[in-house]
Amino acid sequence: MKITSNTPAPSDRGVQSYATGRQYELRRGDAVAVVTELAAGLREFRRGAVLLTETYADHEIPPGAAGITLAPWANRIEGGTWQLDGKEQQLDITEVSRNNASHGLLRNAGYALVDESEHSVTLEAAIFPQHGYPFLVRHQVRYGINEGLGLEVRQTLLNDGGAPAPFVLGAHPYLRVGDTAAEDLVLTVGADTQLVADERKIPRSHAPVSGDVDFRDGRTVGMLDVDVALTGLDFRDGRARHVLADPQGRAVSLWQDTSCGYVHVFITPTYPGRTRAVALEPMTGPANAFNSGEGLRWLQPGESFTMEWGIDYTAG
Repeated sequence: MKITSNTPAPSDRGVQSYATGRQYELRRGDAVAVVTELAAGLREFRRGAVLLTETYADHEIPPGAAGITLAPWANRIEGGTWQLDGKEQQLDITEVSRNNASHGLLRNAGYALVDESEHSVTLEAAIFPQHGYPFLVRHQVRYGINEGLGLEVRQTLLNDGGAPAPFVLGAHPYLRVGDTAAEDLVLTVGADTQLVADERKIPRSHAPVSGDVDFRDGRTVGMLDVDVALTGLDFRDGRARHVLADPQGRAVSLWQDTSCGYVHVFITPTYPGRTRAVALEPMTGPANAFNSGEGLRWLQPGESFTMEWGIDYTAG
């Protein structure tokens, strides 16, 4: 496995630097994945010449949170506030336009290397006690390419502190099928319930999926502009699977295990260089779980929790 340092060697001033730190390249057969030191992010996954995730330039940080992992919460916390033992906790506001705390506490953190091989890498970062989140936990992320040439991701949260710690885990990959325009892809998500959100993207109720957010029978991406959490997932053999397919029958799929009862579907016209981009975000709980309690888990001192997800490709 190739590891590229962000710091040029004394004898090689021409070594490329990366805004996302070290780049960990995994290879198996024709499968290649690139994982970043920043946010333990998935910068690229491809099979041969077919790119299966959106990517970005060396000098850029992940646009639209592309590929980053999310801990100790996914998505948003309303106003960055929540209650702990009757006391208000105030997190930093990181989504200023909507006055929310967004995408956890490790979006801008570097992860340390724990273990590596040609086919896998494990990275880890600590979350120290701080205002709004007075707990000591570690987020460990393992990426691996399996024998079937699929990508497997295991995210584990460990509680190193002395008090139970609340959490939601998630990830933010954007999928694609080579050079096929996203507008021409068909998205299938087996979910029967949507979380209805307000103008700040905070869920307020549940409703059956309908219209532009009903992907159960497959829906052409076209000009859709969607930002919604779905639940009531169709788990089969312990996994729910969501598929993006092109007209030639090629398909990329994201699967998530039963610990992840939610998937956030984000179809946006704002991804640089793409008229549409599709993010499918596996999550153990929805936005604002610290306040609603929906999907929120508490990790006891000394305990750990693991979620798993992955990406597969069918050539058609």
